[in-house]
Amino acid sequence: MTCTPLSPLDGRYATKLTSLSQTMGEDALLAARVRTELTWLSVLCGLKLPGVKKLTAAEQKILTNLCNLSAQDLAVIRTLETTGYGKIPATRHDVKAVEYFLRLKLAKTPLKDRLPFIHFALTSEDVNSVSYALLLSDGVEKALLPALEKLQKALLQLSKKEARSVLLARTHGQPAVPTTFGKEMRVFETRLARQIRTLKQVQISCKFGGAVGNFNAHYAAFPLANWPRAARQVLSTLNKGRKVKLFLSPVTTQVDNRDSYAELFDNLRRINVILTGFARDMWHYISAGLVTQQTVKGEVGSSTMPQKVNPIDFENAEGNLQLSGALLDFLSNKLPISRLQRDLSDSTVLRNMPVAFGHALVAYESLLKGLSKIAFNKAAARAELAQHPEVLAEAIQTILRAYGCQNAYELLRDFTRGRHLTASALTDFIDGLEIPASVKMQLHMVEAETYLGLAPQLAEEKYD
Repeated sequence: MTCTPLSPLDGRYATKLTSLSQTMGEDALLAARVRTELTWLSVLCGLKLPGVKKLTAAEQKILTNLCNLSAQDLAVIRTLETTGYGKIPATRHDVKAVEYFLRLKLAKTPLKDRLPFIHFALTSEDVNSVSYALLLSDGVEKALLPALEKLQKALLQLSKKEARSVLLARTHGQPAVPTTFGKEMRVFETRLARQIRTLKQVQISCKFGGAVGNFNAHYAAFPLANWPRAARQVLSTLNKGRKVKLFLSPVTTQVDNRDSYAELFDNLRRINVILTGFARDMWHYISAGLVTQQTVKGEVGSSTMPQKVNPIDFENAEGNLQLSGALLDFLSNKLPISRLQRDLSDSTVLRNMPVAFGHALVAYESLLKGLSKIAFNKAAARAELAQHPEVLAEAIQTILRAYGCQNAYELLRDFTRGRHLTASALTDFIDGLEIPASVKMQLHMVEAETYLGLAPQLAEEKYD
């Protein structure tokens, strides 16, 4: 039987996730493990340890080139783990398979005398800790951040374009006061911008201290070396050219504390919550006819209703944002906890971090697509606002308060609440008030389309 994708991330949405699959996929994990092991070997060769020769330029080039795994190399690593390769039986251990692969590749090179120092004094969790940190760093830097920055830019452009486009604001779903569509879009843009700034500052922790984090084996073999400094040197090398940096947790068990993972996941979950609110608001604006969608020739909105133009991009985004958020919440709660010095319940969970990132990226791309197809219906928005002159009640009662009217709020409440109000009725109400003519003139001059406060400026202003 032919195997087909089990997850929509590997099937339906695969073309949207190329950047993520290249940075966080299974091949990327194997490559990260190889790179971690070879970086450690390079550091060891520079520590002037007894019996460990320094790397020549040619030998360093061999290690560098070996980091570029071919499809055949990847297949060999997998075979070593699952069925065995050549005279090496199946390891049933993914990191050990990488070690044996490197031994095979270096056995016929000038580095053959350094084979005992591949995976020297390490536990598999050292390699995995650094490797998963690399994947998270790449996933954020090369996949999620670019999409989020595009989304923020699109929201900013929409905010400024519609900064003065009036819109009836609704609180509790009911007509409230006028605002502008641009200002309401700017709310989401500024919220997203703040979380993106936090995301850019994130750093990913990892550990590299052996079986229970104490460097026991390291000091048993070479007691005079500064092993924590050597571990930091590994990360310094791997951090070159990287914006989302890795750092060494100073005190750990066999596993890293992963508090930084939780901080990252919580950051992304907050982003997803903000964008879920945005997707839902856009759905409502489209449903009310205040936002229109461009049609795509030949596209089907409904299998039975030919007229339908559904807000599918915003609906797709909402579902994927919630799914991603649920996974991120689980990861944030699960991964910082390990029984005593180590349990293995995290192993399969770590492999699903790309799934949470994948659903998030699908959502971000859907929102970008949705935004590229919409237009604000200014005429419909003005018409809706004109049908609700009662939204000026706030302005009228506030002006009356400023004049000194003691029961301004109660007057407007009794006149407006629970009734359909017309513009002429509001005019008559103002004319019937026992107030100076100058105050009446001020009240008559208040219009819904200009009663906007700072909404246009809030939409256009530059924020830090």
